[in-house]
Amino acid sequence: MPLALNINPRKYLQALFSACQNVANEASASSSEQKEFNLYNEHIDNLHQFSGDYDAVIICLGGKASSLPELTNKLPLRTCRGVIAEFRLPSDTVEKYGSRSPSILSDAWLAFQGPRTVSVGSTWQWKSDNHDPSVSNEEARSAMEELLPKASAVYPGISKWDYVRARAGIRAMPPLTANGSLPLLGCLNDVIGERSNSAFWLVGGLGARGLLYHGLAGKLTAKAVISSDENMIPSEFTCWKAVKASR
Repeated sequence: MPLALNINPRKYLQALFSACQNVANEASASSSEQKEFNLYNEHIDNLHQFSGDYDAVIICLGGKASSLPELTNKLPLRTCRGVIAEFRLPSDTVEKYGSRSPSILSDAWLAFQGPRTVSVGSTWQWKSDNHDPSVSNEEARSAMEELLPKASAVYPGISKWDYVRARAGIRAMPPLTANGSLPLLGCLNDVIGERSNSAFWLVGGLGARGLLYHGLAGKLTAKAVISSDENMIPSEFTCWKAVKASR
């Protein structure tokens, strides 16, 4: 894919937040109604802490969504831990990865960040509940044994690169359906089963393709929340609730 880009998630989210702030400021300047867009960094133990404070609460916690007591054992998410290995080309190596050469998506993906830095991923450890981003020496060694042969098959030159470090994360994988693995969207009030002054919504199960889905999932959910109508979301994204309720 000649026009494909590598996205740094943290920098991307920071830029997205700034863009939303700009939209709010522009809207406030052009109308008499003041609009605010704020970030509050708080620890939340349960959804009751939000009750009455907001008209709507959208839960976007990825693999940790089920850690909320109100959602424990109520979401059909499959957790999967993945390890990513980072490599760097030695400074005394004349040959470097060309600036116009692509990143590679195969059995192992290689995300090049400049001519001398690459991330290689990722492993799949199903049903893992290990949310620790740090990786032990044993886990790193096991990941290297799995990833390097796959990476070498599409880029033999990886053998010249030095291993730097490994990091890990948890994917929240949605269930497999006839339509594929689709994100889990929808209102959660009937799932939680408790009356509240707030409406609770879910955006979850984006899995390993969250960057592809997050824009669509966010847009559909925003329309549904504003209109208080879950039917604004296509049934393919909300049918998980009927399946869950029938079990």
